[in-house]
Amino acid sequence: QVQLVESGGGSVQAGGSLRLSCSFPSWRYGRYYLGWFRQAPGKEREGVAAIDRDFKTTYASSVQGRFTISRDNSKNPVYLQMNSLTPEDTAMYYCAADYERGGLAARDYSYWGQGTQVTVSS
Repeated sequence: QVQLVESGGGSVQAGGSLRLSCSFPSWRYGRYYLGWFRQAPGKEREGVAAIDRDFKTTYASSVQGRFTISRDNSKNPVYLQMNSLTPEDTAMYYCAADYERGGLAARDYSYWGQGTQVTVSS
């Protein structure tokens, strides 16, 4: 069983920054596809950023240039650096992992964390 635990959420004013972390203990960590997703009240879960085994990254157009996903295979966590936050970024943020597939589609991930709340005020 793979367990993911997010941290780093909180409240910030528009224009501010937050860095989310997701711990993912696994001896095969470096072989997993990893992603960050978010879900606002009344909306579907959407992919925000993803990083594959070879460190190739993919971003949703809404966060391109503002968010950065990164991983350090020697230290385990996957990070999401979020800059220039706007109220539209307010959501519950989830990290996800899968051994076979990655990308920005939630259906492609088998393992999920419990989420961390991000609230951006204007």
